[in-house]
Amino acid sequence: MSQYFNAGDLVLWNPSNRLAELFVRTSEAVAELVDVPTGIGPMRADDYEIDLDVFVGFLDALVAQYLSSSHAILRSLLEGFIATALVMVDRAGRNVPSLQATATLDPRDVSVGPGGIRPLGDPARLYGLASKHAAAMPR
Repeated sequence: MSQYFNAGDLVLWNPSNRLAELFVRTSEAVAELVDVPTGIGPMRADDYEIDLDVFVGFLDALVAQYLSSSHAILRSLLEGFIATALVMVDRAGRNVPSLQATATLDPRDVSVGPGGIRPLGDPARLYGLASKHAAAMPR
């Protein structure tokens, strides 16, 4: 069994039921971190309709949070979700503006090590993970 994530007639992803449910629940959890709606509609007949404008805004806020954090654990918790969502946005022909912006440190998520404040998130890492995820995401 599987479920579809669609934007109109465009199929963005067709994961198994269990994986689809985990993705949706994760989106709801991380949406609270950035206080932005997900753009993922309720499931109807094994389909989730994606409002692309809202979903891209949500993902943009998450990516900005990721890139502005020096906390490795926060970034690690966000990476898998972001990489998966980036594939969906790419399949829709959209982009995420914060991936091109210069990030500045968010003081809410500072991690300090022996050498000082740890590095911020890396867009190249997200692109690399998204590339790997795309190969494992059927449509």
